[in-house]
Amino acid sequence: MRDLSRASGVSLSGLYYYFESKERLLYLIQKHTFTTILDKLKTRLEGVADPEQRIRIFILNHLEYFLVNQQGMKVLSHEDEALKNGPSSEIAAIKRTYYRTCIGLMDDLKRAQGLDFNSRTAVMSLFGMINWIYTWYSPRVDGSAQELAQRMGDIFLTGVTAGSSGLKHRKDISDLSSRP
Repeated sequence: MRDLSRASGVSLSGLYYYFESKERLLYLIQKHTFTTILDKLKTRLEGVADPEQRIRIFILNHLEYFLVNQQGMKVLSHEDEALKNGPSSEIAAIKRTYYRTCIGLMDDLKRAQGLDFNSRTAVMSLFGMINWIYTWYSPRVDGSAQELAQRMGDIFLTGVTAGSSGLKHRKDISDLSSRP
């Protein structure tokens, strides 16, 4: 709260006038973030049938929001466990909807292309790729959200589709772990 007070120019007591606790403020930030990103995603996905394009839209939607709101992403990443009881359950339900939306997109891709991969692993890998963007993103080096989404989408989708088809040179992880 002190950091927020300094950054916003609002006194600490002024912040507590509007928000009775850090938890309440965190709840509002998370609720706004995830409802906004979900609503925009639903709108963007309307009328788009191609499963690969829908996944690319998911990636772009996520990156566009979080590149503009990098401080919010930092808060969400580092303060996720601070919510308790009712507010925590409500935010968890919104996050589950977001996660399930992405799982559905992966399942649609699998069906459309006859692929065989674990959707949960794919989604967790994708989130790992896109959620830590705030720690390294530099517009001068990495380009716009659209450029970055294109490159990240290419890397992710190439990996998902190639990994699913059983690469000839693929090494079984057990072969690697048995080495001294």
